[in-house]
Amino acid sequence: MAETRVEAGRDLGWRRARAAPSLREVYRSVPVPRFGWWRRALAFAGPGYLVAVGYMDPGNWATSLAGGSAYGYTLLSVILISNFLAILLQALAVKLGIATGRDLAQAVRDHYSPKVVVFHWVICELAIAALDLAEVIGSAIALNLLFHIPLTFGVLLTGLDVLIVLALQNRGFRLVEALVVTLIATIAGCFLFELILSRPDVGPMLRGFIPAAVVVKDRQMLYIAMATLGATVMPHNLYLHSSIVQTRRYEQTSTGKREAIRFAIVDSTVALMGALFINAAILVMAAAVFFRSGHTDVAEIQDAYKLLTPLLGGTGASLAFAVALLASGQNSTLTGTLAGQITMEGFLHIRLRPWLRRLITRSLAITPAIIVTFMFGEHGTARLLILSQVILGMQLSFAVFPLVAFTSEKAKMGEFVNAPWLKWLSWGVAYLIAALNVWLLSQVFFAH
Repeated sequence: MAETRVEAGRDLGWRRARAAPSLREVYRSVPVPRFGWWRRALAFAGPGYLVAVGYMDPGNWATSLAGGSAYGYTLLSVILISNFLAILLQALAVKLGIATGRDLAQAVRDHYSPKVVVFHWVICELAIAALDLAEVIGSAIALNLLFHIPLTFGVLLTGLDVLIVLALQNRGFRLVEALVVTLIATIAGCFLFELILSRPDVGPMLRGFIPAAVVVKDRQMLYIAMATLGATVMPHNLYLHSSIVQTRRYEQTSTGKREAIRFAIVDSTVALMGALFINAAILVMAAAVFFRSGHTDVAEIQDAYKLLTPLLGGTGASLAFAVALLASGQNSTLTGTLAGQITMEGFLHIRLRPWLRRLITRSLAITPAIIVTFMFGEHGTARLLILSQVILGMQLSFAVFPLVAFTSEKAKMGEFVNAPWLKWLSWGVAYLIAALNVWLLSQVFFAH
């Protein structure tokens, strides 16, 4: 009789798991070899590339194209600084997840009152909706450029990508990571081809990596800079990384966790340096092709596509651009779906079917995209893309401040607590991001 009850309980647990799959069911699912430094390092490679996807999504394209065509190489410094900030913050997310066994969303739920937790969840959902908006528009534009599918229909078609995510997730987490790396390699290859054709000026390009005061003084340039920050250091990535880093089956000891943190940080740093190349390549191409030729108002992805072939003289330039854009949109879809699962389960402890959860956030993104594309056509998409990235930048502080606070707290982190120098640096970055947001708001809403 007792055996029957146990079997019934197991069967009920299985049915519940099937009804509401959870990403945490793949925790500790990726084995880590016991010997061989390189074999162990490769076992930890993967999560960093899922995070890096968010740093090269279609929203980055819009900001880099607008910045490069309007201001030349000047905003390369913003991309570089944003990338270093991303490396630091993702390292903190790794430490939190491995040291505590809790992702950032769970840590917020453990620490704050229910009202504060719900507020954080709403803010995070808005960030994911803004991310989805960029993915929807970017993928729809790519479908339009490659297959001449109308933008409005393309926006609706992107809602079906959840089926791809579900099919992959059911086949194992390593397959998801492999597809992401393949798509990143595709994007990198396309832009390497574009760079070779565009032949940028090396001297001005290198000087562009040096910060300039004009970025803060010029309101329009600051707006693009903040959009670049929002497109590079994305709030949902901090929740995502602190969770998926726990998919590795590392030893639950002090030594095992310390080694896991080290390997995971190497993984994310290498991946984010690859994202830096792609982000910088988009801006360099825009500066070398459009700014240099006097086309300083190219902000629409479609305009860039149309101008690339006649300006570069290479028939494959526009095709490579569109293929990379489609790969970028589909890559971001994968991580957006995973981030949505993590935050809903972490903040509210609610487990929904992934397709239903994805349908909710995609609906929030598709609605404004359909309205804009129907009313303004392709000419309204660039502004919407840049706005989505500014929204992400505005919401970043709500993820960064708890992350820095938790990783600086001895009671939570134990021996893995931030060292004094790292604590000061992390708080400095958190306040810098908040100050830039306040400055941008004052420029946008109170400037005459």
